[in-house]
Amino acid sequence: MLSRRTRRRTVSVSVVALAIAPLLSACGGDSDAATGGGEPGTKKVGGINIGPDQNRVRGKKVEAIAKLLPAKVRERGTLRLGGSADSVAPLGFYATDDKTRIGSEVDIASLVADTLGLKPKFEQVSWENLFVGLDSGKFDGVFSNVTVTEERKEKYDFATYRHDNIAFEARKDAKWTAKKPADVAGKSIAVSSGTNQEKILVDWSERNEKAGREPVDIKYFQKDSDYYLALQSGRIDAYLGPNPSAAYHVASSGQTKIIGTLSGGGPSIQGEIAATTKKDSGLVDAYAAALNHVIKDGSYAKVLGRWDLTSEAVKESQINPKGLPKP
Repeated sequence: MLSRRTRRRTVSVSVVALAIAPLLSACGGDSDAATGGGEPGTKKVGGINIGPDQNRVRGKKVEAIAKLLPAKVRERGTLRLGGSADSVAPLGFYATDDKTRIGSEVDIASLVADTLGLKPKFEQVSWENLFVGLDSGKFDGVFSNVTVTEERKEKYDFATYRHDNIAFEARKDAKWTAKKPADVAGKSIAVSSGTNQEKILVDWSERNEKAGREPVDIKYFQKDSDYYLALQSGRIDAYLGPNPSAAYHVASSGQTKIIGTLSGGGPSIQGEIAATTKKDSGLVDAYAAALNHVIKDGSYAKVLGRWDLTSEAVKESQINPKGLPKP
């Protein structure tokens, strides 16, 4: 996402929250935390494996695609990848051992590295240092929920691998959907301050007023747990946030559902998440080819499926598509 409020937290804290928050304890702590398949190190919450033993979907080297790599990267044998140190499920977060990095971004990056015949080497850094690392040549690429923008395209090359969507999340018994401004007229909707989704919600509210409808009653809270407690108690009708986080929460809690999704870029453009590399590094063609290979062979779909992100799947990886406009 372009702008979002993130918190550094480990998944163990999230598991505790699942056990104690009324909204998040639908299946009971014992059943949700039960090991799956009798395999040591696997732990499931709402059917999602959050243990260190991920049984990750893996790929095989494709020589024709590996040849697209710059010679120095092929000879090195490793792909140096940067990831955000913020812990955001299901994109990138820590397993129950509090040290193993897991998530959809890790899985997709690993698939790409496998296809290129390289060993992935991950390093988590602060958001701004992802780009510093690319600029300095420390990283060969970044797989960390980076949205394609016209401003970023001036310095970086992109190979897309997921739509950038936001979602309205409501109680499981909700009888309404949110697809257009009229759907949220008069509704009480929570959103994080300073985010793209806030801009979109404010715009929808203003459009409702111009059309003679009720504005949106926009609410702000300090933490995710506050949003969800407000949702459970009926103080708000829905929460608008990043689709991956909403999808993970729906799967892990069993008490909410997504009632509408839309592009994080707004109505004029579909936002795209992409593998990011320094401009003219010679890597973007290899990334796109590897991504298109795993899309075609079905392993990409398996990765998104295990993290409940199928709705954000792309049909093909595009190199440097139209990005979100400059501010």
